[in-house]
Amino acid sequence: MKILNELLYSKDHEWVKVDGDKAYIGISDFAQHSLGEIVFVELPEVDTEFSKDEAFGVVESVKAASDLYIPVGGKVVEINEKLVDNPELVNEDAYGSWMIVVELSDKSELDALLKADQYEKLCDKGE
Repeated sequence: MKILNELLYSKDHEWVKVDGDKAYIGISDFAQHSLGEIVFVELPEVDTEFSKDEAFGVVESVKAASDLYIPVGGKVVEINEKLVDNPELVNEDAYGSWMIVVELSDKSELDALLKADQYEKLCDKGE
């Protein structure tokens, strides 16, 4: 399992990469490994606004379908169109396959996210 130090993580296994007032969001390597072979990704429309912890999409694997929860509130400014046609990219490179980019509505929400070492402990517990 790969965990990148430069990212922040949610307890729902989403990762966040902050770039100024924007956040790139995807699912972690732990999540893609737990799901198995991903066959479908549903992402929101650009300009959709979400509050922290709202469901923003769905990822389906051969095992199950899972909602995706946004770890920080904001407005979607970009979606990764490649994943719609090639959902398996998430399995190939979970951290290179961001799902959405949001314009952050409240940067202080980032403080509630887990750092890499904290996230690793969460994963070690199998949560």
